[in-house]
Amino acid sequence: MGFEMEWKKVKRTGFIPAFLFGGVLAAAVPVLNMAVRSEVVLGIDAPPIQSLLNANWQMMAMLNVLLVVAEACLMYHTEYADNAMQRMCTLPMKESNLFFGKFAFMAVMCVVILIIENAAIAFCSFHWFGRTENILVELFQNLGYELLLMLPAVLCSLLIASVCINMWVSLGIGVVCVFMATMLPTDNFILSLFPFALPFQIFAGTAKDTVCHFIMAAWIEIVILTMIEVLFLKVRRLFE
Repeated sequence: MGFEMEWKKVKRTGFIPAFLFGGVLAAAVPVLNMAVRSEVVLGIDAPPIQSLLNANWQMMAMLNVLLVVAEACLMYHTEYADNAMQRMCTLPMKESNLFFGKFAFMAVMCVVILIIENAAIAFCSFHWFGRTENILVELFQNLGYELLLMLPAVLCSLLIASVCINMWVSLGIGVVCVFMATMLPTDNFILSLFPFALPFQIFAGTAKDTVCHFIMAAWIEIVILTMIEVLFLKVRRLFE
């Protein structure tokens, strides 16, 4: 129900075109990078997928997280504009369903843009490196890993947007968080657990133990952020 409602809402905004354009823009990063300086990437002593991700994923991940922050602010701006949120609260439905509907919709859109980006990585691998074994398996593993690590950032962005009535405040907080994440060292496990820093991690070439630790951390953050949002909604309802 929540997913269908969000679909009807975003059809009246530029949400879907903006998300798709952001995914295409991020997908263009490895293609343009290989077209301009392919000799540098080809000189990296690593498997094709790992070489491409090492050379391009930091920029792609930053674009993805910025897109998530902006779209989360847009989704809640439509709720707070003209007191639409107050009218929604009078309906016989839980306010948390509104949040989870937005989360489900953004998760689906994240899958779409990650498919576009991994398709670009596959194209670069085939075009510049030639056909390699198990490339599709690696790409699917990479897609699933990237999606899971992006979900805490999605939840955190929606949480901030739900707290701040003014869209510019939530957007400013989100952008600051993204740029903080870009300054954190990706090889420091504790600092990398910051929700906006998790999407910068790469599956290819990472030790299995480290991958498992990040997967566990992502699930824990998803549960914690969900509990915080539900608690916040209950507390806010008491003071309305």
